[in-house]
Amino acid sequence: MHSGLTEKEIQDYTLDLSNLPQHIAIIMDGNGRWAKQRNLPRTIGHQQGSNTLREILKASLDLGIQYLTVYAFSSENWSRPKTEVAFLTKLFKTMLIKELNSFHKKKVRVRIIGDKSAFDEDLKEKFAKVEKETESYTALNFNICSNYGSRQEIIHAIQSLIKHNPPLNSDDITETLISDHLYTSGIPDPDLLIRTSGEQRLSNFLLWQLSYTELVFHDKNWPDFSRSDYLQVIKNYQQRHRRFGGL
Repeated sequence: MHSGLTEKEIQDYTLDLSNLPQHIAIIMDGNGRWAKQRNLPRTIGHQQGSNTLREILKASLDLGIQYLTVYAFSSENWSRPKTEVAFLTKLFKTMLIKELNSFHKKKVRVRIIGDKSAFDEDLKEKFAKVEKETESYTALNFNICSNYGSRQEIIHAIQSLIKHNPPLNSDDITETLISDHLYTSGIPDPDLLIRTSGEQRLSNFLLWQLSYTELVFHDKNWPDFSRSDYLQVIKNYQQRHRRFGGL
């Protein structure tokens, strides 16, 4: 039995602990809709969504998942109302400070993936602090995509590889070379993507990395997504046959 799961959970979900996804990516969608359905401000939805993330982080640790990547703030999110953007930025800061002790205790490595230059100095300092202090941990690699857009990431990767590999011939450009210059360099591609709230699109998230990823679109809004939903999705994943383009 895996130390973090109960016997009942293993039996109820008939999980094969030798066939777990190494890397799970999540588009945490539906915070605003969750709040609207309850006549609450959207900010309350984001607050509740952060509680769900905490629960899914714990479940990932209990399962022994090695990489968890979440879409926290897209490069398109800046177009949202200023009050909401300000709240999300503040929530980032609060969570990073509040959770740092937990990251230390549970040996979670945190990486912020995306263009950090757009954030204020205080938040950039907090990003740097949590990344530096957790960089040696191996229990779970927790990647937070912030001011992230996949097309921008690919452009950045191409600019970077041209800059660092002169003179570059067309024959020199390989999948590995491009992967090495992405924000996710050194991180294996996701095995499983979960998007909540019933939307069935990728929304400019990890377009390169999701080439052979199993996709699950879940009807629940993110604040309602539970540990049991997470285990059920992983059971669903284990029932699929991954061919990676082969037979």
